[in-house]
Parts: sequence; structure tokens; C-alpha cells
Amino acid sequence: MKIAIYGAGAIGGWLGARLAEAGEEVTLVARGAHLAAMREGGLTLIERGESRIVPVRATGDTREAGAQDYVVLAVKAHAVAPALADIAPLLGPRTAVVTAQNGIPWWYFWQHPGPLANRHLDTVDPGGVIWRALGPERAIGCVVYPSCEIVEPGVIRHLDGERFMLGDIGDGSL
Repeated sequence: MKIAIYGAGAIGGWLGARLAEAGEEVTLVARGAHLAAMREGGLTLIERGESRIVPVRATGDTREAGAQDYVVLAVKAHAVAPALADIAPLLGPRTAVVTAQNGIPWWYFWQHPGPLANRHLDTVDPGGVIWRALGPERAIGCVVYPSCEIVEPGVIRHLDGERFMLGDIGDGSL
């Protein structure tokens, strides 16, 4: 299974490192000094006062990673629309997209019963650009419970929590 974490900051980096430790094929998408540090020396996780280095695959160019089975969007919700062109190379015909973001997601009313069914929320998806580019049918909802922080580039401290609640938002076909 190929998993890309788009936005490998505090939460995305921690999740990606933990998935890598579990043996999954993970690519962390990051930028700047954080990306450079991960490429040079892996990702250092600090948990319960102990530190360890996790070797990770990190890139700033999604074309290097190619199509994935799962893409976890671990960026702030307002950063998704501007990143759509960068996310596109990660998407194959059956790629599922985990929306690990705060707030009401862009797909919220997809298959919702009643008068709001399939309504676009312009406040989180101006003009429906995310809806059209990613497609709600591939979305998996996610509530993020952990809290983490980037101590310095390439170093993430886990503060609390380990749960991620996931749910298929549609007909259960994912």
C-alpha cells in the first residue's frame, strides 16, 4: 500500500513516521528546512521523553512519488485549493483522499439527505474547485486527536493523543 502524507508538518510528519515504522510505504511531502532535514537525517520523533530517528522518504515534488493508494491531506484547509496542481500527480483512478483537517470539510454535504444534498460550501471550497479536482467520492473523513509540534526542522515532539477517527463519507465503496 502506497501512502503519501501531503503536508508533513507536526501532525502529518508524526503520522507518516509512525506508518513508516509499521512497515507501510510512505512518502512525506514537505518543503523548506523541514524537508531538507528529513532528507538528510530522517525524522526525529520525541515521544514520552525519548527520541528516535525514523528513516523516511521525503520529497517536495509530488511527481517523484506518483500515484498513491491513499493521500492524507495534512495541511490547513485553506491550503488545499492552492495546492491542487501539486496534489494531482499523487492521484490515481482509485486513490482515496483522507481529509485530516480542522473544521467543516469541503465534501460535507455530499450525499447528504434533504435540500442541502451535494451543496458546495464556498467558504471552504470557493467555486467548488476542490470538489471538482479531488471528487467527494474518493474522500475519507478524519478527526485528528493527537497534538504534536515541530521543535526544529526534522524534529517532531508528540505531546498527546494517538487516535485518528476515519470514516467513509459515501456509500461505503472505499
